[in-house]
Amino acid sequence: MSAPEDKPRRPTVLGLTGSIGMGKSATAAMFSARGVPVHDSDAAVHALYGPQGAAARAIGAAFPGTVTSDGAVDRPALRAAVLGDAGKLARLEAIVHPLVQAESRAFLARHADAPLVVLDIPLLFETGAEARCDAVLVVTAPPEVQRARVLARPGMDEAAFAAIRAKQMPDAEKRRRADFLIDTSRGFDHAEAEVARIVEELAHRNPDARR
Repeated sequence: MSAPEDKPRRPTVLGLTGSIGMGKSATAAMFSARGVPVHDSDAAVHALYGPQGAAARAIGAAFPGTVTSDGAVDRPALRAAVLGDAGKLARLEAIVHPLVQAESRAFLARHADAPLVVLDIPLLFETGAEARCDAVLVVTAPPEVQRARVLARPGMDEAAFAAIRAKQMPDAEKRRRADFLIDTSRGFDHAEAEVARIVEELAHRNPDARR
């Protein structure tokens, strides 16, 4: 009897997350610079919301007046339509989340031969997406650093910052659940070194040996 074929090796999937102002996007760029494929959930949503995007028509039907004449989602109008209404927010998430997950699956299929891929998901723990990852990296920073970074952004104020934080899991809980941590307040060189260390470790890990 012939020996069974070896099971094809799949990429190790690293979930990347962190609260607003923690440096997640900069960290994702460091993985990309090292040749690691990165799926940006925010960018996927942006495309889905764009003119004739896959989510735009469904959002327009569910929330009249939230799509512009060129078929793109009017983000301020949509934000106003769901603000403070848990039922409407759940309806929006039911439209968008399956589409983002489909984009993520297509991304994984395109990079099936890569040793390591990164799923950049801001609300990774909040949406249960850690179940699709072999390990999770949380980027963090002290509260005063986070606050200063966020309030320096155009159009951001204390009220908006508080509203965003209310939707996000506390940083301490994210850190407790993480397999890897990067404190971005320690500087660019430190973050780069940590990214290099994580890439070296995970690129050689058997992804079927779950954490």
